[in-house]
Amino acid sequence: MIRIELDEASLGATRIAISPLRDAFCSMHLAQPHRHPSWPYQEWIGQAREVWREDDRLRPLWDLFVRERHEVSDFLLPRPFGTVHVHEELAALRATDPEFVRAQAALCYPDLLDAPFLQPYLKDPEAACAALADAYAAYWEGAIEPYWPTMRRLVEDEVLVRARTFATEGVDALFAGLETRGRWQPPVLELTKHIDAEYAPGERRLVLVPLVFAEGCRLYSTDDPEVFALSFQARGAGALREPAEPAAEDRLGLMLGRGRAAVLRELGGPLTTAGLADRLGLAPSTVSEHLSVLAEAGVVTRHRVGRSVYYQLTDTGRSLLALLTGEDVLTAVA
Repeated sequence: MIRIELDEASLGATRIAISPLRDAFCSMHLAQPHRHPSWPYQEWIGQAREVWREDDRLRPLWDLFVRERHEVSDFLLPRPFGTVHVHEELAALRATDPEFVRAQAALCYPDLLDAPFLQPYLKDPEAACAALADAYAAYWEGAIEPYWPTMRRLVEDEVLVRARTFATEGVDALFAGLETRGRWQPPVLELTKHIDAEYAPGERRLVLVPLVFAEGCRLYSTDDPEVFALSFQARGAGALREPAEPAAEDRLGLMLGRGRAAVLRELGGPLTTAGLADRLGLAPSTVSEHLSVLAEAGVVTRHRVGRSVYYQLTDTGRSLLALLTGEDVLTAVA
């Protein structure tokens, strides 16, 4: 059990940060042959497994994955600093302090210090981290990059929803549904893990990291002296698959048309036109037209944040969904 005590100052210092590299790492777990990913990842998994099996540039990652245990060496995943560009994180990986790499290698593989795969991290950490970054880049190019525009919008939307929830409804709403193996009992966030650790208020800053591929594995860092990074599942992973055929008996679709019904169902939280288009596999112009009609009908509302316009359900829209689909959205958190 990991227990993180959060006082008012600690909560004020809590941040939400995007990390493409962490998403890529978790997706590698999901692409392993013994895994059976759920439906949102079915279209993606074939190409990812082909890249994982056949690209020899991934050898540094193969060597580590074969021997990976419960602990993940922190030099594999630099501290998340909130970027949508994976190459910025790869640059941070290449710049990892050599002594930190040696210490992490010894900590995570104490009985394998003579193993050939570990020697580069002990003898020439800079070259080893450069090779590891190159392996990540090769995997990203083949397995993640084609999907990143969609993934980026999903995690950016998640950051906005969580930040807005925290600002308008407080910390209880922020942590609700954050981690399936976690529990918020003020003032302590408890995580059911295989290790025991306790952190006093202010001991480490909490950074929450939304991931599209959190189904692959949930990540948390314990060795960083300043930051505790905790990943969680971003909503909307279904955007990675091809749009499903609507149900034959779709009362909402019969009333509004399938396109507008699909838009209405997807609005669980504030989303942009582009974000909805990615999730639904529709053209942005088509989604924009549907949103205009729905806004005129009073079932969605719009608000501007900077240059972006976000749409969300009104109470009328939630009532309509509940009445015609039976979905429990009357108390949905915007």
